Amino acid sequence: MPKNLIKRFTPNHETIRNHKHLKVFGQLLHDPNLWHLNRRSVAGAFAVGLFWALIPIPFQMIAAAATAIPVRVNMPISVALVWITNPLTMPPLFYFTYLVGTWIMGNPASNGDFEPTMEWFSHSMGSIWQPLYLGSLVCALIAALIGYLSIRGLWRMHIISNWKHRRGPK
Repeated sequence: MPKNLIKRFTPNHETIRNHKHLKVFGQLLHDPNLWHLNRRSVAGAFAVGLFWALIPIPFQMIAAAATAIPVRVNMPISVALVWITNPLTMPPLFYFTYLVGTWIMGNPASNGDFEPTMEWFSHSMGSIWQPLYLGSLVCALIAALIGYLSIRGLWRMHIISNWKHRRGPK
């Protein structure tokens, strides 16, 4: 994969080390494996980031960082990928994961009147949390596996292409 492209979009090490929410990790952020751009580190970072992006919890970025540290994958990529779920994409993604959860559980999806208010959400959470979290977990695991395998495959294809280009025409 083009390292320069990835480096251009990731923040530098000092910015992340000094981030107010990540200071809790202290010296753990000085592990060089958290900043390497190699096939294993980037593919693992995609798996971690995609997993936490599809789990509906607050502070997904901290969860991604906390997972990237012991797994020793690229932390900036892991943290950045959780922004796949942003205020625009959250409603359709989590509705889809809710539908997956209802399908797995064999329950019909609730067709109640949806209102994007905290009152509606807190009132309905008692009936939707199980299919929502089950569907989110299943979708997160599948997305993490697909992301990991896709990055490994794309990275390998890029390396093979570079080898062929270096050899030149036969």
